[in-house]
Amino acid sequence: MREDLTDRSPTAGEPWPAGANPSARPAADLAPAVLRRDSFKYLLLLRFILVNFIGGALLAAAAIQGWVGMVFSNDPTRLTVVICAVFVFGLVLCGWKIFRTSEDLNRAQAFDLASGAASEAARYVASVQGREADSRAITSSSLRQKYATRVAVVRHIANSLVLLGLIGTVIGFIIALSGVKPDSISEVENVAPMVSTLIEGMSIALYTTLVGAVSSVWLMVNYRLLATGTVTLTNAIIELGEAHARG
Repeated sequence: MREDLTDRSPTAGEPWPAGANPSARPAADLAPAVLRRDSFKYLLLLRFILVNFIGGALLAAAAIQGWVGMVFSNDPTRLTVVICAVFVFGLVLCGWKIFRTSEDLNRAQAFDLASGAASEAARYVASVQGREADSRAITSSSLRQKYATRVAVVRHIANSLVLLGLIGTVIGFIIALSGVKPDSISEVENVAPMVSTLIEGMSIALYTTLVGAVSSVWLMVNYRLLATGTVTLTNAIIELGEAHARG
């Protein structure tokens, strides 16, 4: 008598026969698949940590060389401190939003309408059920706009860092030129103070521009991670809504 493959469970390491009942698959065989799925639950957050670990390592190397201390010590206006404070605020805010986005992605991937668990995906699916295609399209556009607005503040902070650096450039040039006195430049004793003021102003201009540009690039890299994760989340939620609306 032929053996019924649909009722027999294969031994460990044996290929799963065609036509077999997947629900009868042993838990030991399902465990690796579950582990692989769970290992990517916080992939977006891990990318954020990796990017900033590399950035922090480069900053630490610059500090060991004395470059970071030189920047702050040559800026009497303390505008570089302000730029760094704004950058830290933006980075913390971006990290918090990435964490929230990562959690929402996890809930969307494990979405189950019957569970009744509260999530962004559950609220969206409930809002589009039983509605026409045109109405669902409007709702999906509103969802995209909502998430785009939620992450835009990080981009604005990154852009403001560049503007703060440019303000420092202008202030530095003003200080540098304020020490130049054409009427007394022919007197030798007045040349040294003019040169000192000129160097101080140029230092402020260059260092604030450098700090503003570097911090803006750093924060923009994190913003790109956040924006990409947000787009992925938005598409996943809309796809869930369409699948349940058609079903």
